[in-house]
Amino acid sequence: MGNDFDRRQFLKSAAGSVAGLAASSICSAENQPIAKASADTCIFVWLAGGMCHIDTLDPKGRGDGGKTAGSYYNAIKTAVPNVQVTEHLPKVAERMDRIALLRGMSHQFSDHTRAVDFVHTGRLPTGTVVYPSIGSIVSHELGGFDPKAPAYVVVGEPMQPRGPGFLGGKSNYIYVTDTQAGPEGLRRPGDLTSDEYNARIRGLREFSSAYLEAGHSSTEVKEYLAAEDQGFEMMAEKFQKAFTTKDEPAQLREAYGAEFGQRLLLSRRLVERGIRFVECSFNLKFMNGSGWDAHAFAQKRVHLLIRQLDSALAVLIEDLDKRKMFDRTLVVVATEFGRPPEFDGSGGRGHHGAAFCLAMFGGGVRGGTVVGETDELGREVTKRKTSVPDLHATIHHALGIDPAKHLFTPDHRPVPITDYGKPALEIFA
Repeated sequence: MGNDFDRRQFLKSAAGSVAGLAASSICSAENQPIAKASADTCIFVWLAGGMCHIDTLDPKGRGDGGKTAGSYYNAIKTAVPNVQVTEHLPKVAERMDRIALLRGMSHQFSDHTRAVDFVHTGRLPTGTVVYPSIGSIVSHELGGFDPKAPAYVVVGEPMQPRGPGFLGGKSNYIYVTDTQAGPEGLRRPGDLTSDEYNARIRGLREFSSAYLEAGHSSTEVKEYLAAEDQGFEMMAEKFQKAFTTKDEPAQLREAYGAEFGQRLLLSRRLVERGIRFVECSFNLKFMNGSGWDAHAFAQKRVHLLIRQLDSALAVLIEDLDKRKMFDRTLVVVATEFGRPPEFDGSGGRGHHGAAFCLAMFGGGVRGGTVVGETDELGREVTKRKTSVPDLHATIHHALGIDPAKHLFTPDHRPVPITDYGKPALEIFA
């Protein structure tokens, strides 16, 4: 698609997908009509470590980094009356009329492991079921636009909460950490000619066919071989070009900024070429010592991350607009929890799941909308609390997936697609 895949085929299949999902005769388990999909692809921006909501998207009175609790930065006006952000988000502020804020996010976890798992899966951990991530569910429900391309890509390091859980390998992700070189596991050996490479693939497929004919045809084996075949397809030159930003104009690459910006540019490039769900991780710990997990002295340099986020998100909005992709691309800016208004003994902040803030734009989202409210210090949600299952239901709603649908485990156990979440309908136009 684009210059690399068949763009016309992609647009045709995308339109068909959206039209199918919009069928008015389909109803949810609660007899409510399923919404027409306002988006057909999603970029899930992941701020690993816990972005402080009161230092970014939900500013409060000024703290001093010591005994006085509050925001570490000054608040500034935005394009939306009575909605403020902090001073290191000036470009986001100018575009707030394109962005919706969920300021009432809340859950009960204050440790990274359970919070990360919960935000990705929307489920409390159990000893009997490994739940799929939001990306894997979208992949499972909607599939890819091209059978030769993955439906789900992670731009960042692999981790268990991003995985498919009981949905199995067909709903898993491909991951990439190098915005220039593409996925390491899908690079063709450099010392092989094209003929030599193709001969190896033919030999392996003949071996696999013989293995299946010998009676080894379980679901797991078939899924493995299908994933193997897809991997071979993705090792082709056309697909590999989709996984690099080198073909983008130098001026655009520069505008997106440093490493996170390049990851976001790659994410836009992937959804443009038919990837259904891309998670883009912003976990650059070297910038301030601990990334968004701003303990101790890392708090004093967290503005470096906020500024990079500000610049890259602003460019993404303009880039999607220019390419006529804004209305069909849902962008979610998420993190595992917020930070408390108090500072620790070294001037940093701890973990805080009781209140935090996420942002969404594109894909039918009504810009300038704020859902939820926190108290004068951002410690507790005082109005319109939004749960993590509600967040998942909101994403599904935007993509035309029934939030009340049931999935089934391999032993045929029904599992609701969300933990009875309700979409935040206020944010949709």
